[in-house]
Amino acid sequence: MFKKFTSVLLSASILASSAAILSSCSPSEEKAEPVLAEKISDGTILQCFCWSFKTIEKNLQEIADAGYSTIQTSPINECLEGEGGGMSLQDTDKNTGTGKWYYHYQPTDYKIGNYQLGTRDEFKSMCKKADKLGIKVIVDVVPNHTTPQTSEVSKGLRDAVGGIDKLYHKNNDKDITDWGNRLQCTTYKMGGLPDINTENKDFQDYFIAYLNDCIECGADGFRYDAAKHIGLPDDPTEKKGVKNNFWTRVTKEIKNSKKIFNYGEVLQGTNDRIGDYIDTIGACTASSYGGTLRNAIISGNVDKTVIDDLKVSDRESCVTWVESHDNYINDGNWYAMDDEQIRLGWAILAARDKGTPLFFNRPVGSSTENQWGTKNKIGIKGNNNFKDPAVTAVNFFRNAMIGEEENILNPDEDSTSVQICRGTKGAVIVATIKDIEGGFETDLADGTYTDHVDGKTVYTVKDGKLTCDEPIEAFSVVVLY
Repeated sequence: MFKKFTSVLLSASILASSAAILSSCSPSEEKAEPVLAEKISDGTILQCFCWSFKTIEKNLQEIADAGYSTIQTSPINECLEGEGGGMSLQDTDKNTGTGKWYYHYQPTDYKIGNYQLGTRDEFKSMCKKADKLGIKVIVDVVPNHTTPQTSEVSKGLRDAVGGIDKLYHKNNDKDITDWGNRLQCTTYKMGGLPDINTENKDFQDYFIAYLNDCIECGADGFRYDAAKHIGLPDDPTEKKGVKNNFWTRVTKEIKNSKKIFNYGEVLQGTNDRIGDYIDTIGACTASSYGGTLRNAIISGNVDKTVIDDLKVSDRESCVTWVESHDNYINDGNWYAMDDEQIRLGWAILAARDKGTPLFFNRPVGSSTENQWGTKNKIGIKGNNNFKDPAVTAVNFFRNAMIGEEENILNPDEDSTSVQICRGTKGAVIVATIKDIEGGFETDLADGTYTDHVDGKTVYTVKDGKLTCDEPIEAFSVVVLY
């Protein structure tokens, strides 16, 4: 038995040595396959906006091949079947009533499965395949409010919390008028959506059961919609109200709590308390940074001092984006930036060591002239920008640079381009409105590097200077490591 075990060890040692030799080969020789990040926070997230579970499962290999270590679903809870149960992303003809995307943000119950995305079994099957490919799954959850059509809220939910009156806050009939007022922000109606009494222990128990079912089916994390509208433990309460321990319970009392990735949607503004939300939940969205980055790309001013600060109270536990579905749909970003500009912004986000980048998948066939695209349909895959060669190259760059500190530089002090170095091992260069001539400083170790975006252009680094036979063209991304 001992001899047999020794033989196995020897064989393993030989294999390991062979692998080490292969991994050190020159770029023209065989090299190891790229891998995905093991931790959600280390990799990149693809927001599969309005994709069905079957569509996600069908495209998981493609998602892995594009370098994403995590996907994020739209809300999977039971929801209002609005517009006659139609499946259009948006009803562009007011007379047809064919559907809208936002009905899955109008829960009727906290059970898995809805008419827009699919069944519980389909969700479970999707998660199983994702796990085999090393892809994590984040579920978008909506605990702050239900559908405004309260008669459609399930009897099971109403009974579980002690009746419909106990499901909502006492001030639920009032709209928020002062967004800096924390009591209004956390107990009043937001956008016509009735505000759930998240302080109610019975509701918390019911919601935790939903989270645990998601985890049982394969979820690895949660994005909390409208997190800013759910009170922190020291926020003001309604008259005779109790301190809200919702966040403590849903982050600590769920299954595998130490392994679950939680982040809250906190759109920054007056008295948003984002630092406190990050400390309580674990991570939050860096919405202000998204605005800064979009403006930088549109203007062509990517000065390192502009793009460095994540604007989240000196905390690095945040999810970053060029745009989210809120920006795309509500802020008009769909006509403000095209796919090329999205790629430039993404290259900056994903190359950095701070934040966890999320890529919003725009509708298929969409453009700056056509918001809802050529299909305008819930359930299908969006456009292919998420797997563009530049996006894919930067995703794998991020996976390869885990643990390497960043240094942000403007080549030749020109703020129209930016270079993000990760230690001496890699660099991503983004040119906006001007070409970049070679011969600028870099942190890369001396040697030759082939661009991972086009797979052919060779760059040379000698004595801390990066050169190439041709300039780096405007509106392009170069990935070197």
